[in-house]
Amino acid sequence: MKDLGEASYVLEIWIFRDRKNKMLTLSQTSYIDKILEKYGMQDSKKGQQPKRHGIVFSKEMSPKISEEVNSMRKIPYASVIGNPK
Repeated sequence: MKDLGEASYVLEIWIFRDRKNKMLTLSQTSYIDKILEKYGMQDSKKGQQPKRHGIVFSKEMSPKISEEVNSMRKIPYASVIGNPK
């Protein structure tokens, strides 16, 4: 076995360490970008978190016009959420 030092990228997860502030940050941006591109959603609005704790979704948030509805029909939700790649 060989010591390769601290890991910075493992299984498509970037690892950022801030020892001074005792923080460890994990980032999956490259993986998320690949999934968005696979499903033709690379131009979608991006944010810090896909769902923040305490946010409640409602029917009023769903697509209203036929163009939005047809666009969403092309995206297999369960496949996108549980996509192994």
